[in-house]
Amino acid sequence: MTVRQDVHSAGIPVLCQSCEARHRGVCGALDPEQLVGLAKTSSKQQVKPGMELIGDAETVDCYSNVLSGVVKLTKSLSDGRQQIVGLQFAPDFLGRPFKAESAINAEAATTVSLCSFPKAAIERMMKESPELEHRLFKQTLNELDEARDWMVTLGRKSASEKVASFLLMIAKNIDPAVDAAAESTSFDLPLTRADIADFLGLTIETVSRQLTRLRTDSVIRIDNNRHVTVENMSRLERRSGA
Repeated sequence: MTVRQDVHSAGIPVLCQSCEARHRGVCGALDPEQLVGLAKTSSKQQVKPGMELIGDAETVDCYSNVLSGVVKLTKSLSDGRQQIVGLQFAPDFLGRPFKAESAINAEAATTVSLCSFPKAAIERMMKESPELEHRLFKQTLNELDEARDWMVTLGRKSASEKVASFLLMIAKNIDPAVDAAAESTSFDLPLTRADIADFLGLTIETVSRQLTRLRTDSVIRIDNNRHVTVENMSRLERRSGA
């Protein structure tokens, strides 16, 4: 079930003041007056894991900022097979402006909080604010760079390096403050073993074997089969082949 709550304020909305998208995401390009205008058309949503956010070939009528959680992006073949092609984290922008239909399927991999707004509102603001258009363009280029890096991971890295690269990506995106110099960090895996295998082009058995190897080598610790503690970020980065 999706819960919606209208966001209205005479000043800068409280939600915007503390929102990661306000500081690090696309809404950081908007001035207070523009934020108020956008907030009047916005709604906050919390979506449960497994729920579809955008359907493939679905008419696009709204966009969203990811406030928390992880979104899984997939492409479908005509026979129903799917391939995970990316993940989105806070404060990523969900949706592709100026496109009538979605070319991708988006699903909540974890509990996801979104701030959504009508397509017409954000596209109008893009015309009024070159800085907003610039931020969206910059995010698109960042996603292109990440996709190219991931192509190298899938095409050239060993199974061990692929699994380490996946864990490194999750660690850095869930906690943006973490880096290779950090001693440790922890997070819940946002994907099942089957989804991780699909994402990495490996079998479930291989993923499990590589996670066990990283745990045996004291690079990570796994509790309750889902909660991962990275004991040493620099060691994990070295294991990723970076």
